[in-house]
Amino acid sequence: MAQLIVRNVAPAIVRELKLRAARRGRSAEAEHREILRHAVEAKPLRRGLKDLILGMPAAGADSDFQRPRDLGRRTTL
Repeated sequence: MAQLIVRNVAPAIVRELKLRAARRGRSAEAEHREILRHAVEAKPLRRGLKDLILGMPAAGADSDFQRPRDLGRRTTL
């Protein structure tokens, strides 16, 4: 099994990691392994086009985006 050494971790972070491990009844090392495993295995949620469109903010009423009717230009032949 490989080892991983992480240097220059702030003391406050080390303390919080130890407290988190204690709350879950694990050793600090086991908690670190679980955190790393979860971070690597987590897959981002894929959203479909429908979800993306539904998530867009409302930008106004449909009438705000109506264009005047284009009658074209006059030409003489």
